[in-house]
Amino acid sequence: MAQYFEVHPEQPQVRLLKQAADLLHKGGVVAVPTDSSYALVCHLDDKAAVDALRRIRGVDERHHLTLLCRDLSELASYARVDNQQYRLLKLGTPGPYTFILEATKEVPRRVSHPSRRTIGLRVPDHRVTQALLEVMGQPLLATTLILPDHDEALNDAHTIREVLQKRVQAVVDAGPCSLEPTTVIDLSGGGAQVLRQGRGEVSALGL
Repeated sequence: MAQYFEVHPEQPQVRLLKQAADLLHKGGVVAVPTDSSYALVCHLDDKAAVDALRRIRGVDERHHLTLLCRDLSELASYARVDNQQYRLLKLGTPGPYTFILEATKEVPRRVSHPSRRTIGLRVPDHRVTQALLEVMGQPLLATTLILPDHDEALNDAHTIREVLQKRVQAVVDAGPCSLEPTTVIDLSGGGAQVLRQGRGEVSALGL
């Protein structure tokens, strides 16, 4: 049975987030709210947890997973970012945008794209997610909580627990999120290619 942490959306209880972080450090997969939809997260360096994350989501190693970072400086430790890309990232962080960038050596090769060596990165604008990242002290590997037989992300924490109670170790409930996933922008090819239009407005980035 998945543990259930009901936290305040604006002032999340640190003791509950520490319990969730402990499960993540032990190799668990946890459902968390973000500024777009709910997401599944796990420890970046735990291969078994990453494999479990992909199984729940129903994706293979060619599907871009995303690193949730606390801020732009942390993001830049895990991706190669030139001056032009940095200006664009600054406009979209924090916010509901995922950027595909070339991964640095800080990213384990098994979690980046197998042929392109790219990774999704974003800085979420959500107090609970940010507080959990602060407790963890490092980025979390994430994917949108859209199940293989669903078109939209799961949005209700009670439903998430009911559906995934034997597949995740915890659910962090901070109320409903948007049903829209992030807007995904690929910056790895020299330009800016919109791969998915989601909650983030492309016009806000000047694209």
